[in-house]
Amino acid sequence: MSLKYLTTTLLFSLILFGGCQTKQGTISPVRQDITESVYASGMIVSKNQYQVFASVSGIIDEVFADEGARVEIGSPILSIVNDTQQLMADNAKSSAEFNALNFNRGKIEEAQSFVSLAKSQMENDALMLERQKNLWAQNIGTKVTLEQREIVFKNSNNNYSSAQEKLKELKKQLDYLSKQAQNNLLISNKNNSDYLLKSKVKGKIYKMNLVKGEIVTPQIPVAIIGDDEKYLLEMQVDEYDIVAIKLRMPVLVVLNSYKDAVFNAVVTKINPIMNVQSRTFTIEAEFVKPPSALYPNISFEANVVIQTKKDALLIPRNYLLNDSTVVNKSGKKIIVKTGLKDYQMVEILSGITMNDELILPEQ
Repeated sequence: MSLKYLTTTLLFSLILFGGCQTKQGTISPVRQDITESVYASGMIVSKNQYQVFASVSGIIDEVFADEGARVEIGSPILSIVNDTQQLMADNAKSSAEFNALNFNRGKIEEAQSFVSLAKSQMENDALMLERQKNLWAQNIGTKVTLEQREIVFKNSNNNYSSAQEKLKELKKQLDYLSKQAQNNLLISNKNNSDYLLKSKVKGKIYKMNLVKGEIVTPQIPVAIIGDDEKYLLEMQVDEYDIVAIKLRMPVLVVLNSYKDAVFNAVVTKINPIMNVQSRTFTIEAEFVKPPSALYPNISFEANVVIQTKKDALLIPRNYLLNDSTVVNKSGKKIIVKTGLKDYQMVEILSGITMNDELILPEQ
């Protein structure tokens, strides 16, 4: 496994066992705390950090925020020349207003008046037909007159039904045109908004890649934005070690900008897919107490603490042969059972005691 550990721990172990050598080339096991950890390296990133990309191509019209500027969610970053798109948006707005139901209320009212008029005519013709039927029942009038009244009523009834159908169709058509125009307006506004890039997070502009007058495309990152108060430790762990990593495990961190200090952090995220090129997994951690000043892309080395055992019986790892055997001062090979390991030391669970003297075996 690719286990590495903090320099201070290594130096301490070397000093400790340098003092425990009983005679030239021999050592005795000692009791000491041991910590097993996994080495990782990475860079500081701002929380919610992301690269800004434009969804359209064009010439930058205006840059509203420089590097280092604080931004809120929705703050404009830059605009792209969009004269043609603006004209299309204006046309869509005019079309939406023209086809709005309120704007066409007069057409509906006119159609409704035709329905009312046709209804009145039908009701009047129905009344006249009923009177003619009553007269005919009293042998008054002629058959021809009765038939004419029936024809007139039938026509007026058809006219009324036709007026109702036309009103229904008009409402349906106007509703369709109104919704279509509104959708076109929404699409146009959305397309129009693509020409104004806004921040998705509250934080700081860490990098602005383009200036006014330059060409922007969807393939070119415009800026880098992220939180300016919270930072994450983004690090890579070897594929052989990832199975040992768990959430909330403690992490000891040495930043290149703070070489004389060790900071505490905890694992907060384990990305579940491996980078096939580097054969590593990305994990994230957060500081327990961050340093006073931090910036994205500061590099660091870290040790994820897997487990710690106090008062363990330890020997240097190079005194262990084939991970299971040691050699005493008489040259006799002794089988031992091992426990935790760090970069320099190994725990002995059984097989020898502190009174045994060991020599360095021939590998």
